[in-house]
Amino acid sequence: MTTIYAGLDIAKLNLQLHLAGRFHDLPNTTAGHRRLLKLLATQPGVQVICEATGGYEREVVAALHEGLVPVSILNPAWVRHFARATGQRAKTDPIDATVLTAYGQSLRSKPTAPRSPQEQQLTELVRRRVQLLDALVAQRLQAQQLTLPVLQRQAKSLIRRLEHDLQQIQDQFQSLRAQVPALDQRAKKLETIKGVGAITALGMLAELPELGTLNRGQAAALAGLAPHPRDSGQWHGRRTIGGGRTQVRRALYMAALVAARSNQQFKAFYQRLRLAGKPAKVALTAVMRKLVVLMNHLLKHPSLELIN
Repeated sequence: MTTIYAGLDIAKLNLQLHLAGRFHDLPNTTAGHRRLLKLLATQPGVQVICEATGGYEREVVAALHEGLVPVSILNPAWVRHFARATGQRAKTDPIDATVLTAYGQSLRSKPTAPRSPQEQQLTELVRRRVQLLDALVAQRLQAQQLTLPVLQRQAKSLIRRLEHDLQQIQDQFQSLRAQVPALDQRAKKLETIKGVGAITALGMLAELPELGTLNRGQAAALAGLAPHPRDSGQWHGRRTIGGGRTQVRRALYMAALVAARSNQQFKAFYQRLRLAGKPAKVALTAVMRKLVVLMNHLLKHPSLELIN
């Protein structure tokens, strides 16, 4: 059966569907989702193409998965680059829906696998923790510059509240691990790597749920840690990393720092690169890449015992 790609532009309040050359404006509500499924049911073999929109897509994607409609959730940057490559610089909801349809037809995007409620909870907790931690660091720095007593009291109160909220999230992590043995087992497996703590393990499982199903190159690429060549003719430029998932690199960074100092294998690897003249940042990036590949390998082979 030939796949029919349908672009779906998602906003907070409405959905713009481009299906078989026609546009449909729907509310981003439960009733709108039911109407969307009815429209899609008129076309056999349809696959929806949409973008990640910071959470506005969550409920409609869940409705599509529940209705057994394959859906691909794309990186918005990829779609924008695709639009520009086709000469499309204008941006409206109908145009965006059309671009999404063309993207699916041209690149045959793979459907995004549905995520369980527990996986979604983990991702939400991990991302909220990052937000709170950034706010706490900023408040502590700003508090040092305050001189007015009333502002100092406000800053201290806000810092205590942020610390309390972070502890609540920590408690939620423990509760979720107790409720989902499979998650706890995967996290414990990653924690066997010296340098990888509970927060890093949960962050990796939240932001890179594909871990354990990838090959070496795929794991590095999804993390944005695969070096990209910059060669042209006789000129050979410095290889750089890019793309991938920023949240994954953030989760790996501190683990790589600790591993490069305390993990015997990673420490030797890091020092070998430094002695070869590699800058510290380049060597640490290589450690991060080696770390994510090892994580993927451990989850792919659960019976493997690691010797640090």
